[in-house]
Amino acid sequence: MMKLDGIASFVAVAESGSISEAARRLRLSKSVVSERLAELERSLGAGLLHRTTRKLTLTEDGIAFLERANRIVQEIEDATADMAERRGTISGPLRISAPVTFGRMHLGPALYPFLAKHPNLQLTLDLDDRRVDAAADGYDAVVRNGPIADSRLMAWRLAPSRRVLVASPAYLRENGKPASIEELEQHRGIFYTNRGVSDWRFPSIGGTVIVRGRMGLGLNNGDMLRDAAIAGLGIALIPMFIVGAAVAAGELEMIDIGVQPELEYIHIAHPDGRRPSVKLKALADHLRAAFGAPPYWDPAFSS
Repeated sequence: MMKLDGIASFVAVAESGSISEAARRLRLSKSVVSERLAELERSLGAGLLHRTTRKLTLTEDGIAFLERANRIVQEIEDATADMAERRGTISGPLRISAPVTFGRMHLGPALYPFLAKHPNLQLTLDLDDRRVDAAADGYDAVVRNGPIADSRLMAWRLAPSRRVLVASPAYLRENGKPASIEELEQHRGIFYTNRGVSDWRFPSIGGTVIVRGRMGLGLNNGDMLRDAAIAGLGIALIPMFIVGAAVAAGELEMIDIGVQPELEYIHIAHPDGRRPSVKLKALADHLRAAFGAPPYWDPAFSS
């Protein structure tokens, strides 16, 4: 007889591309996942995976079975969510990815009381500044700062995210404080490289104005971007959720050049085609309330 745990193991392996990663997601040993796969293949009378020392690929039968296996797993998850909703409880696994700096500074502290209130929720939070593929990497949702370009995601706004130009008082004393786009172009820049650009962009009536300051430093982490600005290495364009405390403490000064970067938002997004679970909806509502409107890290700003 075909077992559901074997089907779930197969889906996890197909999504992750390896037994090791599937075992990590399922919180099982590799040997247990391998045995479940073997048992599933025996019950089906067909091989689902090509196994080599380097990688796993789906057989023709595996490709055909995966679509239905996904539907079976999703139906079970939906049924479990429906039962939880009927009982008014929030329980079961939930896997989320979020950016490192936002996760450490704001998401974590907001999550802890939610988890304490719902002790049967099994949350896995992966902090990663790269833009993960929510569906392929097996996440129920991803938290992101900025626009959601992936059309396969359904996004909910959690809070506005204002970005500001900042530099240290020492840097501005030595190099002057720019008051226009033209003056900004003459300054040394600290750029966030995960966006794939080394410039600053500002919306205007005639279209987007692109400012390319002199490259001083490129970084893929928000904490280091802030710290490099505090160290006087140049001007940076950084979200207020990262630099709000440093501005309040006088370690950084905001720079007004007469135009503002486009307003962005903190989102939580789930793969399109999947009905969002009760626990994910409850988490999103909790995070909106925890962050506030306007968000607590930027009290002078109103959305």
